[in-house]
Amino acid sequence: QDGRNRPSPPAAKMAAHEKRRAAAAPAPAPAADSGLAEPARAAAGGLGSEAEFLLRAGVTAMVREALLKVLEARPEEPVSFLADYFERLVLGSPGAAGEAAAELPGPPQRLARALWYVRLAHHSHRTAFDSNAGAAYEVLGAGGRRRKAGVDGRLYSELLRRICQHGGAPTEAAAALLGRVRCRDHEAVPFDVFRYGVLTCFVLLEFAAKADALFGVLDGGSGAADGRVCQAVLRALEDALGTGRFSLPSHYLEAGSKLGPDGLALAMDRALQEGKLSTSMSREEFLKKATALFVAKVKPVE
Repeated sequence: QDGRNRPSPPAAKMAAHEKRRAAAAPAPAPAADSGLAEPARAAAGGLGSEAEFLLRAGVTAMVREALLKVLEARPEEPVSFLADYFERLVLGSPGAAGEAAAELPGPPQRLARALWYVRLAHHSHRTAFDSNAGAAYEVLGAGGRRRKAGVDGRLYSELLRRICQHGGAPTEAAAALLGRVRCRDHEAVPFDVFRYGVLTCFVLLEFAAKADALFGVLDGGSGAADGRVCQAVLRALEDALGTGRFSLPSHYLEAGSKLGPDGLALAMDRALQEGKLSTSMSREEFLKKATALFVAKVKPVE
């Protein structure tokens, strides 16, 4: 009885072999629509492969650079700043136009990007401003199939004009300033000259803004101020700027800051005590005269 129920040795070996093969066989792959395939692949890849992908694609360095630009510029709307930053980054990439062998972007595109760079950080943040000026210089100086590398006087002067235009500088003051810091169209512009011209334009914009705020005190919101008082303030401003020319444009603002409330009050009192008849002075005329004082102190580019 027992002998009849016991399996034969070959059968026992076969059964044991089947058990071992079943234990070693891999589990069947989940069906495509079972919802288990993607988690399985994600778990297999792990966080390491995701980090490697970001590094390999250059995303990590790109985001780090964008965050540094935000910290340098400290814009009022960081999200809009980042959106504009990445949009310009895409437009400036070699494949943006869909042609791998296409020539580098033309002067209008390079000028727009250079203007964006120099407006990122205030000139008082010297390290960030110099870095952005260097990036703008490289953008304008990029060579192509039809031009040599380097910034020429034409692109340099056009960038300065756009800085003044976008900043709302008085037209006459901007034209006079460009006449002192511009280079000839065919000349190669060194970086130190490029930086000096760009910095001077931004200082003009700030100087004009301070003069505008000063006139706002003089006119009391009426749009016109007493001419005697305006002339007295302009003379005091000229005295504060001094007779010499400064080597750094930012020194104009430092000199102008010496014109404190006490000095202004004294100049205004003297003007009112003269008892002379006076006409009113408009905001435009006051800004024209004030910015002319600034331009007169700018050291010309030789």
